Amino acid sequence: MMIVAPGHLAPTRRRAAAAACDAGPDGGESNLGAGLAVVGAVAAFAVAVPTLPLRIPALMDLSLSPQEFDTLAATLIAWSIAFVPHLVAAIVIFVVGLFVAGWVSRGVSGLLGRAPHVDPTVRPVVAAVLRYGIIVFVIILSLSQLGVQTASLFAILGAAGLAIGLALQGTLTNIAAGVMLLWLRPFKIGDYIEVGAVAGTVREIGLFVCELETFDGIYVLAPNSSIWNLPLRNHGRNGRRMVSLATMVPKDADLAAAVARLNDVVAADGRVLAEPAPVVFVDGFTGAGTNVVTRFWTTTANFAEVQRTIIAEGVAAFGSAAQPAEMPVQMTRTIPPDADPSRLIVRNDKLAVARRP
Repeated sequence: MMIVAPGHLAPTRRRAAAAACDAGPDGGESNLGAGLAVVGAVAAFAVAVPTLPLRIPALMDLSLSPQEFDTLAATLIAWSIAFVPHLVAAIVIFVVGLFVAGWVSRGVSGLLGRAPHVDPTVRPVVAAVLRYGIIVFVIILSLSQLGVQTASLFAILGAAGLAIGLALQGTLTNIAAGVMLLWLRPFKIGDYIEVGAVAGTVREIGLFVCELETFDGIYVLAPNSSIWNLPLRNHGRNGRRMVSLATMVPKDADLAAAVARLNDVVAADGRVLAEPAPVVFVDGFTGAGTNVVTRFWTTTANFAEVQRTIIAEGVAAFGSAAQPAEMPVQMTRTIPPDADPSRLIVRNDKLAVARRP
């Protein structure tokens, strides 16, 4: 192990201290000179210490002289006087900027919510873009207070952005899918959609994910890429939908009377559309009886309620039959199928769709 005498450290420390004195607070580059002086002294000390024997007398010889200590203290004080105000200003700008970003985001979201011509789908996205844009601007402004060059910062951000983009390819895919969903708008807030194994009412469309709520009140968070890459069924996109009921009439019953009763049930319901006209026809015959199909159209707003009540109306109509044999054996829905939960959806046009705090 090489041993360096304590005296060999003195010239290095003196040169560092002299450099600190030359770059005093009155110079044009006082902050930089002071910082370099401190760094030089610390570096010289760190390089030399590992070569010293671990002896208490030798370590005691490394103490600074009063003159050198005064010079170092003066340098640190001058550097602090020049740097601390900028540090405080950067912290204040950053904290105030965060509050301003949140305030602007909430204000814009509320303003767009009160505008009748603005689609609720784009409201949370616009608010989020403004918030993150203000935060990025505040970060750049805070770093500029610390003396960081903006041009160098943009170069660093570019390189970091490339590395982050390669590491977060899935997240960027969600952003791209979210932009396409907002651009093409295959669904909007309040629509009931079905994508793969996910189905529910859309509550919010974001840049990364979509928030859904199932018919039984379960919260679903679906990534945008999973929605964009799979076929999508929108149950509320069109203004009308068709309902088809299959009624099994006993073979001994009066088929014409059963068809007439079904026509009366459909015609008496004001929610059934006149165009396309309802139709009742014989679809098949089995040993149990004749299969009669009733098809009619209704509006999307009334679709779920009609499905829940039209069968009950048919049962009540056939319940008044003179002969029990005229009662249908069964009535089932064929369109939409029983696996479709849309009949269980309770529509509320006054429901306020908002992001949970």
